[in-house]
Amino acid sequence: MSKQYVLIVAGGKGLRMGNELPKQFIPLEGRPILMHTLERFNQWDASADLLLVLPCEHRSYWEMLCRELNCIIPHRIADGGETRFQSVQNGLALVDEPGLVAVHDGVRPFVSAEVITACFEEAEQNGAAIPVVPMIDSIREQYAEGKSRPVDRRRYLAVQTPQVFRSSLVKEAYRQPYTPAFTDDASVVEALGVEIHTVAGNRENIKITDPLDLLMAEALLRKTL
Repeated sequence: MSKQYVLIVAGGKGLRMGNELPKQFIPLEGRPILMHTLERFNQWDASADLLLVLPCEHRSYWEMLCRELNCIIPHRIADGGETRFQSVQNGLALVDEPGLVAVHDGVRPFVSAEVITACFEEAEQNGAAIPVVPMIDSIREQYAEGKSRPVDRRRYLAVQTPQVFRSSLVKEAYRQPYTPAFTDDASVVEALGVEIHTVAGNRENIKITDPLDLLMAEALLRKTL
């Protein structure tokens, strides 16, 4: 296996939580969400190079949390940008050797080790891999104001992270000018004409963005403790 990097992006401001504390720092069973995410990847493979992207103004707070909670997991920190796109660009500057790069949301602490491994193995083989899960709800396409039509949900997939790429591909991709069509890292890499391969994600790998997500996260964590 090539050298493995995990770039964890944590630039959220917590607005949907109705909380002044950025969502990545909200406590979950006594530890911030972001720390749970960092620990998940360290438990998966302690040799992985963990890169954390944080807004400059949050760095000292994060370092204080690490001291107080005795988080000694080795990781390097890059400064966050004005947008997620810029934050990933900054994080990629720390990727100093050829290898595989996983880009992961800092508020997804429940990705399984099996999914992480599958993404890295698929990216090693084919260059780009993302975890996906089937749609559960019926979905409709809105084609005009107040008008919609049903679509076949079997044709659609919900996308998760980590999204894993060969370092050369993702670095080249993030040298492109930003466009609104870039909805995630895979769409940035796909703009180079690269095929994105999928692996089965795990349903528990939720992105914690609102109070209901937080309740679900607390239940999931109690189940695993």
